[in-house]
Amino acid sequence: MSSAPVRAAAVDAADRRGWVPDIDARMAALESPVRDVLGSALETLADADRITVVPDAHYPFHPSSGMVTDPAVVGSIVARLERRTDAEIAVAGASDERISFDRTAAYLGYVSLLERFDATVVDLADDARTDEVCAIDGRPVSLSVPDRLAESRVVVVPSLRPTEDGPAAGAMRTLGSLVECDAAPSRAPIAATRVLDPAIAVLDATTAYGGDPVAANTLFAGSAPAVDAVATSLLGRSIETDEALETARGDEGPVAVEGVDVDLERLRDRIPAGGLPPADDTHPAVSTAYRVYAAVAGDAVPPQLEGGR
Repeated sequence: MSSAPVRAAAVDAADRRGWVPDIDARMAALESPVRDVLGSALETLADADRITVVPDAHYPFHPSSGMVTDPAVVGSIVARLERRTDAEIAVAGASDERISFDRTAAYLGYVSLLERFDATVVDLADDARTDEVCAIDGRPVSLSVPDRLAESRVVVVPSLRPTEDGPAAGAMRTLGSLVECDAAPSRAPIAATRVLDPAIAVLDATTAYGGDPVAANTLFAGSAPAVDAVATSLLGRSIETDEALETARGDEGPVAVEGVDVDLERLRDRIPAGGLPPADDTHPAVSTAYRVYAAVAGDAVPPQLEGGR
């Protein structure tokens, strides 16, 4: 048994030599690729009353790092949804003990970007929750889901990057980070994906991170497990080493990718084979990102990021 194909589209970047700071230029380049990858998913969203777009916005890294979803991708998706639906649209994330989502959203540019649209930024940490139960391998798993997600059609937009433990961050883990689950950590992404049943997952591979950022200039879209399988392959990981992804996909065969001018082998070769920096070895990009965040938030920069102990 094979899953439905994942759609892919190349992004004709205005400057393929590096990052394009102008968000309007990035959104212009993304208009056609976003239309192509959303495809028939727009038909399933046409009658939705609420749509919640969930980017990978876990920390205020600059989007050029590849560590977070580029707001231009989300802006292009929102623009397309507003043209094709009458739904109330929000872009959502959740504060945690480390960082405020409102600060992250403001730094990444979501707040100013969404002023162009009839869409809002929502912190799911402030949301009431609904208790849900789903079965994984025949065993019930209880989870608590923010009402905004439970009452919406969900579009999840992960970035192409690894997690600290090695597997691809992906759509399922992006959703799993927003629910509370009583099962093992490897079960939360599966439970969240099954309960929320996202209408579509769009993998932002405009800039990927695999030890270093690289301009990959590509979008992929399909079901969350299928898109995560593509992300896993592009990062040089094995599905068999990712318990959550292997369980979610079951006995489904290889994922077919359909797209004009997208060479997966060439793209895989271009993405570095590394992972995130070790926890005890601060990467220069992390130090730079934190200094920028500290300047915005008014927080102090920890001594270890300044070369101290």
